[in-house]
Amino acid sequence: MNRPEPETDFGRMAYNFSIVGVQKSGTSTLSGTISQHRLVCRPPRKEAHFFNNEEYDWSQPDYERDYTAPRRARIHTMVGDSTPVYLFWPNALERMRAYNPDLPLIAVFRDPLERLFSHWTMLRTRNPDWPDWPGFLTEFRPTTLPMTVPTDVKPMRYKHMSGIARGYYGAQLEHGFSVFPREQWLLLEFRQMLASFNPSVDRATDHLGLPRFEEHPPLRNRYAGAELVSGTAPTADDLAALAELYAADLAVFDKVSGLDTSEWPTTRILAGTLDPGELAARFATKVAPLTS
Repeated sequence: MNRPEPETDFGRMAYNFSIVGVQKSGTSTLSGTISQHRLVCRPPRKEAHFFNNEEYDWSQPDYERDYTAPRRARIHTMVGDSTPVYLFWPNALERMRAYNPDLPLIAVFRDPLERLFSHWTMLRTRNPDWPDWPGFLTEFRPTTLPMTVPTDVKPMRYKHMSGIARGYYGAQLEHGFSVFPREQWLLLEFRQMLASFNPSVDRATDHLGLPRFEEHPPLRNRYAGAELVSGTAPTADDLAALAELYAADLAVFDKVSGLDTSEWPTTRILAGTLDPGELAARFATKVAPLTS
């Protein structure tokens, strides 16, 4: 690996905290805010994608060469890696423990159906040749959390197309707690985090052992999705089936996380208080039908 930025007058820093998940749940907003703290160094890039690199020689990691960031000011004491695939990616957390068993971790969780749809619209925005919604639902549709990277597909393809698998939050968190002690984790819920952003930022800085912001940076919605993408909109049947797919795992997540998911559309569909057609109609407003 090449260093992303050259040496500075203040040397280099080892990464010493990580936002590990989940994708499309405000991790960019949170990490961008934390990086404005006077003691926190802005990393060369938000997502280092170090611990999910399947081509790296993990038998002989050279962290000093390959996993450091340039210190931008003498006062900086912390620098974070916010790569939300880490919580999901097989062996990533184990690699992180080998790197630093005391690493503080943050994870933000969002309703799995909303997260999945946002994942798909992100891909379609970046490249309209990525699979349409029906293909996105069928290329990788495991019924439980995969614990290995498929050997018959390139890791990059798997990273992009693993949308359904990433929604098994309960299994991911149970695994995460088996690798790192519970006290090293801060768990946040997406909607509540944005609704009470400053208190959520305070919880994050407290967790990292940083003094709280004297004046909080304004909330900025970083990397918001496109207003409209081309493709096939999800159907009510799609969403009802996905909710059932997540049902058992969501019950595990509710138990181990302690977060309130009662207003999540997935929870409400399963409880019978939300018609999946209503959610499908909301999603459809963001999809322009394909033209022949």
